[in-house]
Amino acid sequence: MDPLLIIILSVVGLIAGFGVSNFITSKISKAKIAEAELSAKNIIKDAEKEANNVKKEKMLEAKEEWHKRKLEFENDAQAKRQKIQQLEKQIKNKEDDLNQRAEQLNKKEKALQTYDDDLKKRESTLKDKLVEVDKIKAEQAQKLEQVAGLSREEAKKQLVESMISDARQEAAKYVAQIREDSKLKANQEAQNIIVQAIQRTASDHSVETTVSVVTLDSDDMKGRIIGREGRNIRAFEAATGIDLIIDDTPEAVVISGFDPFRREVAKKALEKLMLDGRIHPARIEEVVEKTRKELEDEIIKVGENALLELGIHNMHKELIRHIGKMKYRSSYGQNLLNHSIEVAYISGIMAAELGLETQVAKRSALLHDIGKCVDKDTEGPHALIGFELAKKYRENLIVCNAIGAHHEDIEMESPYAVLVQAADSISGARPGARRESLENYVKRLQKLEAIAESFEGVGKTFAIQAGREVRVIVEPEKVDDPTSDTMAIEIAKRIESEMEYPGQIKVTVIRERRSVALAK
Repeated sequence: MDPLLIIILSVVGLIAGFGVSNFITSKISKAKIAEAELSAKNIIKDAEKEANNVKKEKMLEAKEEWHKRKLEFENDAQAKRQKIQQLEKQIKNKEDDLNQRAEQLNKKEKALQTYDDDLKKRESTLKDKLVEVDKIKAEQAQKLEQVAGLSREEAKKQLVESMISDARQEAAKYVAQIREDSKLKANQEAQNIIVQAIQRTASDHSVETTVSVVTLDSDDMKGRIIGREGRNIRAFEAATGIDLIIDDTPEAVVISGFDPFRREVAKKALEKLMLDGRIHPARIEEVVEKTRKELEDEIIKVGENALLELGIHNMHKELIRHIGKMKYRSSYGQNLLNHSIEVAYISGIMAAELGLETQVAKRSALLHDIGKCVDKDTEGPHALIGFELAKKYRENLIVCNAIGAHHEDIEMESPYAVLVQAADSISGARPGARRESLENYVKRLQKLEAIAESFEGVGKTFAIQAGREVRVIVEPEKVDDPTSDTMAIEIAKRIESEMEYPGQIKVTVIRERRSVALAK
């Protein structure tokens, strides 16, 4: 077959196939379009139905809401109408009441006008009568002057002077009676307050001694305490400044010393040494120094406990330390801390009875003897020393004055100073509270140490053997051996010239040189 013909037939076939294909595709598309249009019409119909249903529902809801609002509005309007009617009724009642009051006021005004006219008439009548009375008085005065032979002014002066004299006499009698009654009542009231304060205070009666007893586990411990050739006991006495008495008393040694703090240090140190078992001079000095530091820390706790017991707050730490030191001080044999707490209680009770501030009274009383705990190198009465100490640590001026004035070293400026003085006397006057002899004894020992410390180069001084010996430890860098001998003689002469004492006092000057090196 001719190739051209084949090509033509192929092209005709392709065209015919394309036309048939296009015709079939067109038919299918039209069918789909018709189906889509039908589906769309159905959807639109369904949507219109649903929209109509929703519209009907919303219309019903709107009508129901409208009816509900209408009902609420009508109810509210009805309530307001009723309220308005009530207000109108009240206003009407008030108007009626005001009208009645206005009528009453008009009646009263008319009555007052009538009364005023009547008063004016009476006033006019009284004026006429007063003029007539003045005339009569003048006539009578002239007659009296003629009879008495005195003018009006002279008679008036005599009458006034007589009345003044009588009044003064009556007033003087009345004032004297008031003073007597006041004194009697004041004395009775003061006695009642003091008696109540004493009865309500239940502090222990505490009188200190100058010895402490340490119990031993066995008598063998005595030998260890004494040491070879007495070196341990000498080291212990030199470190503590007390006298250690070891006698035939079974299982006990006696610590003797006038300073309670030193005795307590010695007692605790000795107990620690016995418990540790290592007793030799170096260990003794170490334990004594450690015990002294522990007691210094304990002093703060003692002071804080005293403040807690009395309910006192906000005090300077240094004052608290001085309060703690009171535990190891005594006044005429009476423990100073117990005495101060007792005075604080008594002052607080009396202040409450008098309507004063109990906290100020307690604070003043607790600190009143704090000057006794200051270093003995400070000169002056303990009341003034305490006054300056309290001022230094910014205590209240009322408290400072009460401290300084409780022995009348300065003028009292408040009732609290009087209370502290009275409470101090009450606490010290209790039976068994104080012993004068012990106070004098302690002062004598303190003076012994003070004389020895006044020499240059002295490091420590200890009065021991109940005041029969004073040991003076000098600094080896400042004092040589010949000077030590001379110092012992001079101290003895000073004691002879400045003190009174029974028997004799031994002066021992100790010069000890130590060389220390460390092996590394």
